[in-house]
Amino acid sequence: MKAVTLVVMAIALASAVSLAAEPSHEYVGAKVCAMCHRTPKSGEQFQKWEASKHSQAYKTLLTPEAKKIAEAKGIKGSPAEAKECIECHVTAYDAPASQLGPKFSKEDGVQCETCHGPGKDYMKMSIMKNQKEAIANGLTLLSIKDGSAQKFCETCHNKKSPTFKEFDFKAMWAKIAHPVPQK
Repeated sequence: MKAVTLVVMAIALASAVSLAAEPSHEYVGAKVCAMCHRTPKSGEQFQKWEASKHSQAYKTLLTPEAKKIAEAKGIKGSPAEAKECIECHVTAYDAPASQLGPKFSKEDGVQCETCHGPGKDYMKMSIMKNQKEAIANGLTLLSIKDGSAQKFCETCHNKKSPTFKEFDFKAMWAKIAHPVPQK
């Protein structure tokens, strides 16, 4: 029995060490993404995000209107600090500080890495040029065809939101679409 217990403990310890050794992806922030994604060759994706309401999502939580909405929902304190609000208005709202790079800023709202995953491990050009390798390094791709984009968007754009208005996915997707131009 002692031998079985020791084997089970050894397996558990090995599993814990292996899990601890797995790297966690780090968020780099929209400003880092902008370095490559603001050119015409990239489809000026950064500018499209910057002009969107997503880039202002955190700032809306600092308004008197947000405070009124939060109070009406029984949320005490600042909406900009309330989990119920920031879970949809801030990228990586629940990530540990060790996972946030030096240029990451919650003030950037719903930024690139909300949809595409933490970018530190896939941001190198050599990795980004190989989609399979980028995905293996944390890149998330959302698709209209398989429904993953709509499903993901609806994690925030739903009736749980106190300011919810009917969500027309196709119309909203058209506003934020940012494909890389075909060569």
